[in-house]
Amino acid sequence: MGGVRSVAVTDAAIDRIKDMIITGELAPGDRLPKEADLAERLGLSRNSLREAVRALALINVLDVRQGDGTYVTSLEPRLLLDALSFVVDFHRDDTVLQFFQVRRILEPAATAMAATTMSDTDIAELRKILDALPANPSIEQLVANDLEFHQRIAEGSGNAVLCSLIESLSGPTTRARVWRGLTQENAPSKTLDQHYAIYEAIAARQPEIAQAWATVHIAGVEEWLRQAL
Repeated sequence: MGGVRSVAVTDAAIDRIKDMIITGELAPGDRLPKEADLAERLGLSRNSLREAVRALALINVLDVRQGDGTYVTSLEPRLLLDALSFVVDFHRDDTVLQFFQVRRILEPAATAMAATTMSDTDIAELRKILDALPANPSIEQLVANDLEFHQRIAEGSGNAVLCSLIESLSGPTTRARVWRGLTQENAPSKTLDQHYAIYEAIAARQPEIAQAWATVHIAGVEEWLRQAL
C-alpha cells in the first residue's frame, strides 16, 4: 500500500505545480522557487516534490538545469506533444492503421489551410523539396523527402497545435516501413506523383483540391498498409 500512497502523493504534487502554471503564477521561462521553499509552501515533502518535478520534466513541462535550478519550459505545442511521437514509435500492427486514420483526418485539413496561408516563398520551397529527390532515390532519401514535404505543409497551415499533432503521428519508423514496401512493389512513382498533385493544388491556391489530393494520398498508403499487415 505504501507504493500506492507514494504515487498518489506524487500525483498531488504534480497537480499543485500544474495549477501554478495554469493560473499564471508560474509563466513560461520562469524559475521555480527553491525546492525546500516550494515544498513548504505547497505542504509537500521534498521527496514527493522531487518526483513530481522529474515527471513533469519527462513531458517537457519543466526543464531541470543542473547547478542552475528548475524552469518552466516554453510550453510550445511542439515541445509538449513530443512525448506523443515517442509513444507512436511503439505502436503495434493492430494500432498502426488507427494512427493512419487520424492522419487521414488531420493532414487533408492542414493541406487545405496551407493552400490559403502559405507564402509564395514557402510554396516555392515546397517545389524545391520535391525536385531535390534524385532519379533513383534510396529508402533513406525517400523517407527524408517525404517527412520534409509533409512537415512544410503542416507548418504552412499556420496552426502550431495541428502541425505538432501531425508531426507526432508521422514518425520516420512507419514512413521507412511504407517506403520500403512501396519500393519492393515498384509503386513509389505513384506516391511521388501525388506529392506533385498536392503541391500544384497548393500553388494554385485551391484548398478543396489540395484537401482532396491529400485524402487520396494518405488513404492510398493506409490501404496498402491494411493489405500488408
